[in-house]
Amino acid sequence: MRFRHCDRICNVPCFLIISMIAGDIYKELISLQDKGYREMQITIIPNIAPDSVIGVRTPALRALAKELSKRDDVSSFLNALPHTYFEENQLHAFILSGMKDAEECIKLVDKFLPFVDNWATCDQMSPKIFKKHKDLLLGYVNEWIKSDHTYVKRFAIGMLMEHFLDEDFKTSYLTKVAKIRSDEYYVNMMTAWYFATALAKQYDATLPYIEKQKLDIWTHNKTIQKAVESYRITPEQKEYLKTLKRKA
Repeated sequence: MRFRHCDRICNVPCFLIISMIAGDIYKELISLQDKGYREMQITIIPNIAPDSVIGVRTPALRALAKELSKRDDVSSFLNALPHTYFEENQLHAFILSGMKDAEECIKLVDKFLPFVDNWATCDQMSPKIFKKHKDLLLGYVNEWIKSDHTYVKRFAIGMLMEHFLDEDFKTSYLTKVAKIRSDEYYVNMMTAWYFATALAKQYDATLPYIEKQKLDIWTHNKTIQKAVESYRITPEQKEYLKTLKRKA
């Protein structure tokens, strides 16, 4: 009997292929476990279940992701959503970050994002290939930023911060982010991070958004705080920004 798997004909059933790679990954993650590091992760990523955290350091996960990306059955892992463990989500993010095919990568990112449940996986997923395909990326960003899902929206803002504050900058992107209103801490924190970075890179274009109070009060004040902490903002600019803080 022959089985269809990931658009290819193979001689092994899909569920067995998934089970094989999942088992290999779990064994490797357990072998790399650092219990002290696990306790720290549980503290800094409070919104995920503690029993979903194995405790593997990021360099080890990146190295493992690089090895997994060479396997013929890696697509089985990428399609097996949702994952059980935080580290599996991290591996997924790192595998996508190293992909060379922009169109395949962005489709897989789009598929994975609704399953992202924490800031670390969201922020550490940064495909290098997007730098060469910004028009493709922007089309997806414009959809992701409308999402009600915390980490889909956060990822969209992060992509605008990473790829569209230098030579591809437009003030319309500032406006797009400034319009966001959310009760989610991790969305508002990313918005503040975005505007603080925009002040460092595009000060003259960004300053009016602070002067005219285009952000909600918490995000406005957090933006100023982060900008004042930045070494890329001049002392004079920092002093002026401090005068723009708002009372809650």
